[in-house]
Amino acid sequence: MERKFKKIGVLTSGGDAPGMNNAVRAVTRAAISNGVEVVGIQGGYYGLIHEKMIPLDARAVSGILNRGGTFLYSDRCLEFKTEEGMQKAVDTCHKYGLDGIVAIGGDGTFRGATDLSNRGIPTIGVPGSIDNDITATDDSIGFDTAMNTVVDAIDRLRDTCESHARCNVVEVMGRNCGDIAIRTAIACGAVGVALLECPFDEPALMEKIRRLKAGGKRSFIVVIAEGYPAEHPEFKSEEFAKRIQAETDVETKFVRLAHIVRGGSPTLNDRMLATEMGYAAVEQLLAGKSDLVICKKENEIVEYNINYALILDRMYKGKLKDGDLDHFSNSQIKEMREICEEKRIAYRKLYKMMDDISC
Repeated sequence: MERKFKKIGVLTSGGDAPGMNNAVRAVTRAAISNGVEVVGIQGGYYGLIHEKMIPLDARAVSGILNRGGTFLYSDRCLEFKTEEGMQKAVDTCHKYGLDGIVAIGGDGTFRGATDLSNRGIPTIGVPGSIDNDITATDDSIGFDTAMNTVVDAIDRLRDTCESHARCNVVEVMGRNCGDIAIRTAIACGAVGVALLECPFDEPALMEKIRRLKAGGKRSFIVVIAEGYPAEHPEFKSEEFAKRIQAETDVETKFVRLAHIVRGGSPTLNDRMLATEMGYAAVEQLLAGKSDLVICKKENEIVEYNINYALILDRMYKGKLKDGDLDHFSNSQIKEMREICEEKRIAYRKLYKMMDDISC
């Protein structure tokens, strides 16, 4: 790696995710190995605005590999969205001699990274989000740990369901992304799953539960992605559990795992992913690159322009605004559409597989 900077900052922003500490460690040690000082920015962009800085050396990031959350803390900073707030952040960078920033977080973090890059502070984004809702990357830091936490919880619920011939409706995190829901539903042998990415047929699920019960099945798990009731206000997970009991005569309990899904020691996969991404972020920064997001595609670490990644995300989620595609070539737009369609096809395949094997 070619040394170009003297000092860089690293921050974690948005929702915390297991593995963020591993990414901070990788950033710190990769930079130090190349003669670059590192400053930890506490509390994300809020800390950058209000000068919450701590020096990081190899010892400062020792003993954190197994810790969940982020030892640099995190916050959602509305002030940073204002021109005054962004200028304060830039002034802090100049005051502390920060030649660049590595920002670890989700899509909001990347928008902030672009704002810094546009104001002369080279910034690289690293996707840290249990939701795995960043379209440009196959996996984000924290996603694997979150899934394993859900699997562990559902396995425990399954034990008592089997003992008492019950059904458990389990609502899992993921914001508006159903990745956690569909994969854990498959892994735990759920009888059904409700998520935004695929149509949910409630009557068909009721009939399946009745049929399976008649065939001697004792335990049932139904997984709900938190984004589903959020986008369908008429659907209430708790009320849905009551409907299952009323229509199938299977005693049904409701569980919302909520922020339990965020915590815990990161899995091996998240530790590796975070380390690879953090190391790659420093490589790109010290090579003079900026306004990039580090991604994992087909088991390879790659880089995308942050604006490309953000617009791709909007395209996939159906949130494109007028003018969003104006600065992209026809080939880039075609590539974006292909990526979105590939992701939709993958969802449909997973959903069909789950439905077929839960018979």
